[in-house]
Amino acid sequence: MARTRAIAASPRPALDDPAAPGAALSIGLSAAIVAASVQEPRVLTVRRAAGPGAGVVDALPSGPLEAEHRTLEIGLRAWVERQTSQYLGYVEQLYTFGDRDRVAGDESLALPALVVAYLALVREARPAGAADAEWQSWYRYFPWEDWRRGKPPPLAVIEHRLEAWAAAGEAERRLREERVRLVFGTHGAAWNEELVLERYELLYEAGLVVEAGRLSGQPSGRPSPRLDGLAGGAAMAFDHRRILATAIGRLRGKIKYRPVVFELMPPSFTLLQLQRTVEALSGVLLHKQNFRRLVEHQGLVEETGEISAQTGGRPARLVQFRREVVLERPAPGLRLRAGRRAIG
Repeated sequence: MARTRAIAASPRPALDDPAAPGAALSIGLSAAIVAASVQEPRVLTVRRAAGPGAGVVDALPSGPLEAEHRTLEIGLRAWVERQTSQYLGYVEQLYTFGDRDRVAGDESLALPALVVAYLALVREARPAGAADAEWQSWYRYFPWEDWRRGKPPPLAVIEHRLEAWAAAGEAERRLREERVRLVFGTHGAAWNEELVLERYELLYEAGLVVEAGRLSGQPSGRPSPRLDGLAGGAAMAFDHRRILATAIGRLRGKIKYRPVVFELMPPSFTLLQLQRTVEALSGVLLHKQNFRRLVEHQGLVEETGEISAQTGGRPARLVQFRREVVLERPAPGLRLRAGRRAIG
């Protein structure tokens, strides 16, 4: 799917005047809204039709840019609040997705469509809007991304299927094999937790995810090599899983050089809670002492003077984010190597 990094919104008449130049080009807005706990990172979803004959699946909050929306971000916030009653704090533009044959979810989004996706970080709150708005673990959609308990079981199936796909490439065989090795860390290559989108794109190209058949108009009776059950993860409406993969990769990279993880933390927390949250987001375990040394060296937190007794063990000191650090350091993040990883 072709992509661009930035777009300019069409003049306002093009949004409500079918005869205006550019009226055929509509703009959609989607939000990957992320919250996290020490156990899992979550994304806010709504239930909606995935497309003609595709049934009802999870989707990201989304809607068209309308004439009353003065900016893209104002339009996004309006749709999110309308669909989920979630008020957004930290928001950044993620990517612009476009394709001349793009499938649009709403009839109000005329084809072809550009969709501007955003990443939003919130402290988890119970949605009070539509009854079908719900927080889901993002590993529900990408089960092969969570290495905290060792190599994810779905990877054995995925690697086997990708090897078969690469072998069938004839002239492209070597290129396919190299891409699988680099993206999925096979045959001794390192696993890069930031390559979430690249892994999903490869599975899509190989026809191993549900969306590949659905969005290409593959006849339902045609044999498909796609992954079944838990190995393939839960499908999402349209290309919302691609948008979410982009958001996860962006966030995993960004926590290494910007203190965005603190947008997901409560006002006060323990260092262990911070470490477990970072591990949940990155999908890898971190070395405890190295993590604490880096947090201290970067001056990211300061003690509150209070103690938490809810640790399951000895009481731990509570800390809070030092906002002054963004003025003191050019890249105050958590650039840490993963701890020992089980490969079995």
